[in-house]
Amino acid sequence: MTRNELKNVIKNIVEDNGCELYDIEETTEGDHRYFRVYITKPGGVSLNDCAAINNLISPIFDVEDPVEGKYFLEVSSPGVERKLTKPEHFEKSIGENVKVTLNDGTKVKGPLKSFVDNEAEIGKEKVKFEDIKKAKTYVDWSTYSFDE
Repeated sequence: MTRNELKNVIKNIVEDNGCELYDIEETTEGDHRYFRVYITKPGGVSLNDCAAINNLISPIFDVEDPVEGKYFLEVSSPGVERKLTKPEHFEKSIGENVKVTLNDGTKVKGPLKSFVDNEAEIGKEKVKFEDIKKAKTYVDWSTYSFDE
């Protein structure tokens, strides 16, 4: 099974369970390798959603190893502060705060006002998607009061 076919199988499983595939990530942390499947849905992702999808993907991975060697499969929400790696991530994050590092090292931070024709309007800046090295949403915790 090719990478694209495997991604489509995962996408179909996620959608059959009422969720949307946000992203797939392969990473190494210390001595451990991870294959992470990030899912979203309106109202938020529950632990039961993650467990159900994990239980459906796991047997497929027993046959079609997505990563050479030993690895851990994780299915989770991308979180409140999440990476933005695709144009659709930006489109769905309009109204949220974003931090962006451009290819030249410039940093741009602020509310994502729009994303049209692969160009993000962040605060008063306009940034082309192809100029973005990395981006993520963030929460301005200073606006919250934790005193009771």
